[in-house]
Amino acid sequence: MDERAGQGIGGMGTVADVVAVVHRRYDPAGAEPWDAVGLVCGDPAAPVRRIHLAVDPVEQVVDEALAADADLLITHHPLLLRPVSSVAATTPAGRVVHRLVRGGCALLAAHTNADVAHDGVSDALAELLGVTGLSPLEPSSLGSGTGLGRIGDVEPGMSLRSFAERVSASLPATAHGVRVAGDLDRPVERVAVCGGSGSDLLEAATAAGADVLVTADLKHHVALDHLASGGCAVVDVAHWASEWPWLARAAALLVSDLAAIGVTVDTHVSRIVTDPWTARL
Repeated sequence: MDERAGQGIGGMGTVADVVAVVHRRYDPAGAEPWDAVGLVCGDPAAPVRRIHLAVDPVEQVVDEALAADADLLITHHPLLLRPVSSVAATTPAGRVVHRLVRGGCALLAAHTNADVAHDGVSDALAELLGVTGLSPLEPSSLGSGTGLGRIGDVEPGMSLRSFAERVSASLPATAHGVRVAGDLDRPVERVAVCGGSGSDLLEAATAAGADVLVTADLKHHVALDHLASGGCAVVDVAHWASEWPWLARAAALLVSDLAAIGVTVDTHVSRIVTDPWTARL
């Protein structure tokens, strides 16, 4: 797709322009085979003035985007991850599609392609936590700085307890909170992170010399077996919270990338907590 395809007059771009810019930044070739990234609904030729960004394409986020008069909603998680034969408004996903179409708002998903990309989800999480000197935990063939997870360093003299407190203070609050597995007094200098579900990177983090891995969705037996085998400490956070920091980075990069082709947009990052857990008793 030509980077100026459909571009309007006077700095106004189209859905097609934004999709092209997003896909150059977060190459769909980096998405997992099971994933469903790209334009979900909307007219590629429609003009885009305001872009809303969120983790999940749920109804309350759509309400917020439409109330903000957004022309495009970009979410990390896909709406239609599994194949469907209907988008009738009898299902939650169908209702979202109908509301977006009626409201004139397109929907674009950047999921695992944004996970592996340079300046992607794990980069944003790591930098928010003060981790420097980043490199991919599992490099990919897409280019320098790409791959799953990130690993780097924090300043010396930090314990697992104090690092976990930093994680808790840095991320948006959720009912899930921050769970820690490991000796709270152990020193932490080498830190691995993986936004979203990162249990598959536990061995890689340990092998890379990480003192701790920050990720989400860890199961009981997985964590237990990992620690029993001498693995690194683990800080487990809410899935939504681990990916939310990427939105602000994505918005800023989108503005600059579009400006480079003469397109001006307004962006807004949703602060709605869409983590499904609402209380911890």
